[in-house]
Amino acid sequence: MVNHEGHRQRLRRRFREEGLDHFEPVYALELLLFYCVPRRDTRPIAEALLEHFGSLARVLDAPAEELEQVDGVGQNVSTLLRLVPALSRYYLLDRASAVKILNTTEKCGTYLLNYFHGLSVETVFLLCLDAKCKVLCCKKVAEGSLNSAALSIRRIVEEALWVNATSVILAHNHPGGLALPSSDDVRTTQLVAEALTAVEVCLADHIVVADEDYVSLVQSSYYHPEDYRK
Repeated sequence: MVNHEGHRQRLRRRFREEGLDHFEPVYALELLLFYCVPRRDTRPIAEALLEHFGSLARVLDAPAEELEQVDGVGQNVSTLLRLVPALSRYYLLDRASAVKILNTTEKCGTYLLNYFHGLSVETVFLLCLDAKCKVLCCKKVAEGSLNSAALSIRRIVEEALWVNATSVILAHNHPGGLALPSSDDVRTTQLVAEALTAVEVCLADHIVVADEDYVSLVQSSYYHPEDYRK
């Protein structure tokens, strides 16, 4: 049996000294696989995964059942690979939780980006703020297909009232697309704004996210909150 421990030690040492910035994808993936494949050469598995999916990002975004179709990938490997984006999102949200006052579009957009990290399904979040723009909560209110999300306006109103929000920001993603509002996005914004105005809550903005980019409907002049103020 070939002893791969020397190679593993060199790769670990390189990471500890340099970080991952200068690693080729195959070496980064190989290093990760060390921790669930203890006695095999992980290079062939890493190469097979990259060849099958085309990039490291696509490997980490792939469903477990599809990962397990690749030779050498069992439940331990697929679980570890799925854990990476999930843990990254958990880390980003935990770090963002220290931010309490979101009084600009830029602060809101940056805060909300963390909630969409690693999500491949269209998802809607509701960010609730008090009168001083302090974060009360940020809750997932809908989840749909890649092309649409089943949004309940009643639930949005109930969530805002439950935490006694003064204003809210709606946010959803366009997985694999561009952060450009569609006509449906604009129409939904108007309907939500009308419903919230009836209970004296302001829809301050609607933010559309794609990858690490976002677009504010207010800044893009698709939506004007002042039109709904009584």
